[in-house]
Amino acid sequence: MVFDTRLLTGVGVMAAVTEAGNFARAGEILGLTPSGVSRAVARLEARVGIRLFDRNPRDVCLTEEGRRFHARVMPLLAGLDEAAAEASGAAAEVRGRLRVSVDPWFARMVLAPDLQRFLARYPLLSVDFSTSNYREEMMSGMDVAVRFGPPDASSLIARKLLETRVLTVAAPAYLVRHGEPRSPHDLVHHEALLFRNPQTGLPFPWEFKRGGETVEVKVSSRLMMDDPSVAVSACLAGQGFFQSLAIGLAPFLARGELVQVLPDWSEELYPLYTYHPSRHLPPAKVRAFLDFIQEIAV
Repeated sequence: MVFDTRLLTGVGVMAAVTEAGNFARAGEILGLTPSGVSRAVARLEARVGIRLFDRNPRDVCLTEEGRRFHARVMPLLAGLDEAAAEASGAAAEVRGRLRVSVDPWFARMVLAPDLQRFLARYPLLSVDFSTSNYREEMMSGMDVAVRFGPPDASSLIARKLLETRVLTVAAPAYLVRHGEPRSPHDLVHHEALLFRNPQTGLPFPWEFKRGGETVEVKVSSRLMMDDPSVAVSACLAGQGFFQSLAIGLAPFLARGELVQVLPDWSEELYPLYTYHPSRHLPPAKVRAFLDFIQEIAV
């Protein structure tokens, strides 16, 4: 079988257009005219049999089929870059741009305070950050992703970093007004702040574990959120109880801004995983990031 090099060229042009946002800027990056970029995209669309971009006079964006195709081919394109770097003896050098998609809570509470140290360690590296709870297309255009929760079956390489406890917390002002629960079942008489499961769209159930026993409590709430940072802010303001991951809560607890309740019922653990495309040897920049995350997450 003879490989059609025009397919590879078209994929490279598609990647440039996706990053640049329009044909003109992509042409400047590639040294092509806008019409040359347009013809290359049209040839690729004809080759794969789908429309890759929605076009308008000002910019272009990937279609739904284009996003899926882009997510599949970008790891392959990165693999070619890696192979070229390895052939030139530069595979061990951490450089270039690292694209990461990170859970918002972990990004704000754990990773962001240490990013300066990571960048100082690798002066030839830049980081393109995206925060999201969701997993759909989380690797689209990304080198690595970080998410809480058990991994889904996929072709991605999943690496467990840690397991963190689930704590139930409230602001001191709320406890002064409404009292402190003595058992998990007491929470049915209190206001709770619910966190939406990004995979199901439903609120996470409130579970309490102690010595092998699990108790699920159907709490009542008028607030459901998909950003734990917002939920913690509402909890700090005295809106009600919140079940939060322990990682990142230490400053609030140490300052007395939040109080953990029912500490004997806090044996539930929740994992944190990193993901990267299934390749035998991930790029040096991905390996460096994975090692750094492992370092700061313990």
